[in-house]
Amino acid sequence: MVHKQDVIVIGAGAAGMMCALTAARRGRRVAILDHAAAPGEKIRISGGGRCNFTNIHAGPKNYLSANPHFAKSALARFKPADFIAMVDAHGISWHEKTLGQLFCDGSAKDIIGLFLKELAAAGARLHLKQSVVSVERNGDTFRVKTETDVFEAPALVVASGGKSIPKMGATGLAYRIAGEFGLNVLETRPGLVPLTLDPAFLEKIAPLAGISVDAEVRHGKTAFREALLFTHRGLSGPAILQISSYWREGDEISIRIEPDKDFAALFDAARRENGRQSVATALAAALPKRLAQFFVTETGTERPLAELSGKAQAAVVDRLRDWRIRPAGSEGYRTAEVTLGGVDTGGLDSRTMQAKAVPGLYFIGECVDVTGWLGGYNFQWAWASGHAAGEAV
Repeated sequence: MVHKQDVIVIGAGAAGMMCALTAARRGRRVAILDHAAAPGEKIRISGGGRCNFTNIHAGPKNYLSANPHFAKSALARFKPADFIAMVDAHGISWHEKTLGQLFCDGSAKDIIGLFLKELAAAGARLHLKQSVVSVERNGDTFRVKTETDVFEAPALVVASGGKSIPKMGATGLAYRIAGEFGLNVLETRPGLVPLTLDPAFLEKIAPLAGISVDAEVRHGKTAFREALLFTHRGLSGPAILQISSYWREGDEISIRIEPDKDFAALFDAARRENGRQSVATALAAALPKRLAQFFVTETGTERPLAELSGKAQAAVVDRLRDWRIRPAGSEGYRTAEVTLGGVDTGGLDSRTMQAKAVPGLYFIGECVDVTGWLGGYNFQWAWASGHAAGEAV
């Protein structure tokens, strides 16, 4: 069957549904195609099932891109408040967590339900279980063939995401389509992903698995302060996920454990109180016991406080303030929340998301070389870029 439309959107995720809804509200006949059996699968699993749907602080500074200015236009024209208004209009209750992160009080399925209701009301048609076989352009018309149908339209929006979480069906389709139409695709790599350690070091920190502490994790001039989690594979937690987007293989990261604690003062006070207690016991007053023991072992300071020299105390404090680690790698796309890199923004119009050299062809969302921080920023980019394209098609 041949479906003639005004707009074809490939991908029924956050960006694709926002684009389709925006276009359909403008009277466009819109078909959304997705190979999955249900729409919005990454929305469904996000935020522990409660969907961290935006961040009130979202701005260009919170995004990585070869062109840091590219995201400004879309983000300025569809702000967190605009999406919050949509959520409120559907009676979806929400709450703010730390650092401006907004979550549904109930289920992430409420956000998917919002879109399904609005898409139906606007007349957009959702076609699921439609795997794209080929994309061609005949004159001013794009022709998308799936395994069962053919869709034709003068506008094609690619919103099929990146490579992250392949078990949910992520593919490199967007990059393939971009390449077929002559657009440049920048190197892609996993982002917001746990970091792994070499076997010898992993064995050394194995007793720390499951411990979480407040930490500042730094790579070059970039630093994030959030929770750090030790796992049986290496390092995770929000602080590590954040820095992973900036880290490259071979680089070091610096970790400052419990930045607010004055460990030198802690040792001095503990020594005055009871100089016979061990360094590990004193340190365990501020850190989980296993972590305290690890740092004492690492610095060779397992002794009574009364016998701890100034130099030895400084060694422990310095390690806690600036623990240098060289990760071996990351857990890869399997657990990465996003894909860094992608369709080069140099080939796209920042206001419309249209390919400069291919009128009618648009790229939005995760497949574009714009990647947000952890904490709702990537959803805000999906809403903003989808809205920009939906207003233009």
